[in-house]
Amino acid sequence: MKYLVDTHTHTIASTHAYSTLQEYIAMAKHKGVKLFATTDHGPDMADAPHFWHFVNLRVLPRVVDGVGILRGIEANIKNVVGEIDYFGDYLQELDIVLAGFHEPVFAPSDKETHTAAMINCINSGHVDIITHPGNPAYPIDITAVAKAAAENNVALEINNSSFLVSRKGSEHNCIAIAKAVKEAGGLLVMGSDSHVAYSLADFTLAEQIVAEAEFPLDRLLNRSPEALLAFLSSRGHGSLDEYSVLLESFDASSN
Repeated sequence: MKYLVDTHTHTIASTHAYSTLQEYIAMAKHKGVKLFATTDHGPDMADAPHFWHFVNLRVLPRVVDGVGILRGIEANIKNVVGEIDYFGDYLQELDIVLAGFHEPVFAPSDKETHTAAMINCINSGHVDIITHPGNPAYPIDITAVAKAAAENNVALEINNSSFLVSRKGSEHNCIAIAKAVKEAGGLLVMGSDSHVAYSLADFTLAEQIVAEAEFPLDRLLNRSPEALLAFLSSRGHGSLDEYSVLLESFDASSN
């Protein structure tokens, strides 16, 4: 199965990434990707864009040349209380909110602290997807996190980049996460965590994790634009009607 939805990408607005949004759109067209989220790092990261970058995402069209673009952020989990570095009514203006641990913002501590911070973030209601929860630098109680995520309709990510260029040693944790989410009745999503347009929607190794865990594909958010948009709608995100043209084209191409 070819997955045509990617929830996790970074542009040159995060200066350790190397492609513009327009280059991502062109690559999406080339690869047949129907929907992707632009999710640059939250403003507490050292080289992240300013807070206003995310406020002004409202100027982006939601569909360009048949490609859907979700206005999003990969926020930073800041502390054990589960706070993130984007807040208030501004969150309601975004189409998708990701959050995860990043060393410059939340230094690795111990399993109990990481678990409490992640669960508190999930319980906050502010975050749709937890990014790279399998990072071995941040051990967590996987069963407890999967249960909290399922109860709060929050998806956990299998991060393809973690198996390639960062967070090495994530495989074992990610298989355990996929199995725990399956058992808890929750949702998974695969994220490319692309920092250059060439890796958009590259889920080669993440797919192997999903397959090894025998995770039910009807609970994998990448399976279609409709699945992801329905999830975001269930999470309270509005203004998604503009993507309806994608659903029509996806249905036509699937027949």
